Amino acid sequence: MIERTALPGLLILKRPVHTDDRGFFHEIFQLKELEAATGTPFRIVQANHSRSLPRVIRAMHAENWNKIVYPVCGKIFSAVADIRPDSPTFGKVATFTFVGDGSTALYVPKGFANSVCCIGNSPADYVYFVDAYYDGTDQHALGMIPI
Repeated sequence: MIERTALPGLLILKRPVHTDDRGFFHEIFQLKELEAATGTPFRIVQANHSRSLPRVIRAMHAENWNKIVYPVCGKIFSAVADIRPDSPTFGKVATFTFVGDGSTALYVPKGFANSVCCIGNSPADYVYFVDAYYDGTDQHALGMIPI
């Protein structure tokens, strides 16, 4: 299931989690479902895994790519801002809290800046899938700070 947010293009991806006595299985997303919702092709060219320690904020950053952010474990607070100057929601922010239980991912399109803050007492791991290669030349960021 895909849920729209107050910021056009920013989507919450929810797929069923199947649990049993062995653990769980979860489909993070289906390409056909995502492309139907966005009207945009999404071709993963790079996958990244990040870990944040408790009380670390990875401040607002934006790259020239579309991405799916998938919290794997830990608890994450995320703020996402529309930084598209021509957008009717320019400067608006949406916030989310994710518990890395395998149930939810976030689709963040180009033109949005997002941040991640690890809340709670345990590290938080998240994976993100992107449709462009990172080369560092088009990134805009405020940095990473402990709180």
